[in-house]
Amino acid sequence: MAEIPGQAGPWHQCKRGAANRQQGWEDFCFSLSRSMVNKLARQRVLVSRGKQGELGARGVSDDMATAERMQVREAGLTGVSEPVRADAADETLVRAAQAGDRAAFGALYQRYARMVHGILLARVPRAAAEDLLQDVFLQAMPRLASLRDATRFGGWLAAIARNRASDYHRQRRPTEELEETFQGSHEDSGRTANGQVAEGLFFLEAIRSLPEAYREPLILRFAEGMTGPEIAERTGLKHGSVRVNLYRGMQMLREKLEKK
Repeated sequence: MAEIPGQAGPWHQCKRGAANRQQGWEDFCFSLSRSMVNKLARQRVLVSRGKQGELGARGVSDDMATAERMQVREAGLTGVSEPVRADAADETLVRAAQAGDRAAFGALYQRYARMVHGILLARVPRAAAEDLLQDVFLQAMPRLASLRDATRFGGWLAAIARNRASDYHRQRRPTEELEETFQGSHEDSGRTANGQVAEGLFFLEAIRSLPEAYREPLILRFAEGMTGPEIAERTGLKHGSVRVNLYRGMQMLREKLEKK
């Protein structure tokens, strides 16, 4: 019988570390910057074609600058006069991010990256979860202004993550997912000589075979290292529901492991 992994040991070979979280935020910023550059380049062409003959070189330059400021403002990249502390309450960070504070959105990314990654990992192949993590925040940024209740940011973001996972499956063929899973398992098995990664993958796949209501909180608990109260707070679910699902999920997981 295999043992349920604890807070230390081979299970955490599958877990993203703090350094990877920071790298993920840097990659997100790079993706966002590249997207903005492409948008602004297209805007420059449109302004140049429509205004050059009428306004002259100086007028085109001014109009381009105005267009760029509008694009940056729409993407939520402008700064604010009074920076918000990274350890501020979620509501404060959300309000600041809605006002255009990029650092506040960065703090929200760092705070919720584990939750989003865990939700994705419960539904899509591991390699896809890494890429979709960026997509979820790229989708959330322009929609943030539509969030009326800042205290519900976690549940709102979790819903975007679940929908993105559903979109992934609608866009992919079953054979592609099987190929990705096999390729990822083969690469991981080649990186270790003592089987730690393989053991971690075994637990991961055992959890992923459970019903959705149980696999999401279990992956958030074990793969992402979140506590029960933290899961409830981040996802917006009730503490009682999370506690019950963790308990029942653990029972089902033990039954599966006893049969191995």
